[in-house]
Amino acid sequence: MTRYIFVTGGVVSSLGKGIASASLAAILEARNLKVTILKLDPYINVDPGTMSPFQHGEVFVTEDGAETDLDLGHYERFIRTRMTRKNNFTTGRVYETVLRKERRGDYLGGTVQVIPHVTDEIKRRIVEGAGNADVAIVEVGGTVGDIESLPFLEATRQLKLEVGSDRAMLMHLTLVPYIATAGEVKTKPTQHSVKELRSIGLQPDILICRSEQPIDQSARRKIALFTNVEQRAVISLEDAKTIYNIPKMLHAQGLDEFIVERMRLKCDAADLSEWQAVVDAQTFPQHEVTIAMVGKYMELLDAYKSLNEALMHAGIQTRTRVNINYIDSESIQQQGTDALEGADAILVPGGFGERGIEGKLQAVRFARENKVPYLGICLGMQVAVIEYARNVVGMPTANSTEFNHDTEYPVVGLIAEWVDASGKTEIRDVDSDLGGTMRLGSQDCSLVEGTHVRSCYGSATIRERHRHRYEVNNNLLPDLEKAGLTVAGYSSNTDSNGKALVEVIEVRDHPWFVACQFHPEFNSTPRDGHPLFQAFVEAALAYHEAKE
Repeated sequence: MTRYIFVTGGVVSSLGKGIASASLAAILEARNLKVTILKLDPYINVDPGTMSPFQHGEVFVTEDGAETDLDLGHYERFIRTRMTRKNNFTTGRVYETVLRKERRGDYLGGTVQVIPHVTDEIKRRIVEGAGNADVAIVEVGGTVGDIESLPFLEATRQLKLEVGSDRAMLMHLTLVPYIATAGEVKTKPTQHSVKELRSIGLQPDILICRSEQPIDQSARRKIALFTNVEQRAVISLEDAKTIYNIPKMLHAQGLDEFIVERMRLKCDAADLSEWQAVVDAQTFPQHEVTIAMVGKYMELLDAYKSLNEALMHAGIQTRTRVNINYIDSESIQQQGTDALEGADAILVPGGFGERGIEGKLQAVRFARENKVPYLGICLGMQVAVIEYARNVVGMPTANSTEFNHDTEYPVVGLIAEWVDASGKTEIRDVDSDLGGTMRLGSQDCSLVEGTHVRSCYGSATIRERHRHRYEVNNNLLPDLEKAGLTVAGYSSNTDSNGKALVEVIEVRDHPWFVACQFHPEFNSTPRDGHPLFQAFVEAALAYHEAKE
């Protein structure tokens, strides 16, 4: 039977519930237990798909095409279980389901209420998401005391009671601030946070105490006394130099041993040797490169969380310290490409909207003309195609219909916009729903023999995740190929004429210029890396060494 570990947060937000949940899952997985993780988000949006990155960071895409919270990216990077749409749901999704049932008459005309109807739906989704896992870690978003989280916390209370104390535990993350002028940590915020939990019927079994400084035994004894938690279950978690050392930090304090004992789990001892190897490689690099990332959300790096991690993973695999120079594409648009000088490689990530596009085009041209290694992802591929069409093929006004619906050369557009009329490409108006016209999730891609991307993957067919609406226009593709653009990968999907869609492009006379329509960063992990990012960092290393 599945055991449940509920994870809540108190005092302040951004304490790292996602990292703590994922790290605990990594230790339990290292004991050969089957582990999964769920994230319950209290906001009323149906999913994060149409939310601004400024509001919620990146949207993580699962293999089955769900647009989810970025914490699911942490989960997949720490454990080998792949997340699905069942691993993340919001208040909006819950209410949408409950209201649909009410409209169908499922409640037989009864009054629909938060308790039991909403909480029952939350519990149903938790059990469904847990599946047949040995342990399901359930992270409740928000901070205890927020009104939005109350239905989730009430569902947690009910489910804990229903399955019994040997199958359900509550782990509470809290802040123990260090007051420098007093020279000591303060436990009062933690006491108040637990008091808030207990007022709604929840008693934590474990406290993860976040602090800048290690929390000594006397403070832990005091916390245990005032919160009714066993002292050995009061875990000190100070700031770490790398998040990939946190499983080892939690294991060293006996967290997994406490859980295994309380839940009567039969399992092996934890083998964290893989994580030790990751930490060693990250801590003691042998090389160093600088990669210029040109995007539009540079002041909010969580917008590129998986991408930042994927570059770090490539550094771990190649024993390289990867320094990322974040450059706002609008600054290039206004001030030119001087900021790109000295970079060992250039990366243009995905994104939506017209802001900063001309700056990204200048970055692409700089990389292409100066033979600097280039990796374009999603929109980064589309701007590479536009730049090539404008400056090599001779289509000076080439563009995407996302940015200019009336462009003379629509080299990128919605598939539904393509009309082949007597050999000419025309663009027609298409009604679209921002949340309903995406190509989402894992899909097959066929790689072309003799290309960089085929070499780095070492396979003719790959599966990668997508999140985009616009495609390279197959009607104008022959002109681009004739001018030297190489299509290195094709999708299993086709347009209305039966032609495969472009997935990867390369520039023929460039040492390493690769751009893909998919998002490889979603499949990168610290233990295994990702072949495309590893090849990109190796190209940056070669370029760096050639300069010296």
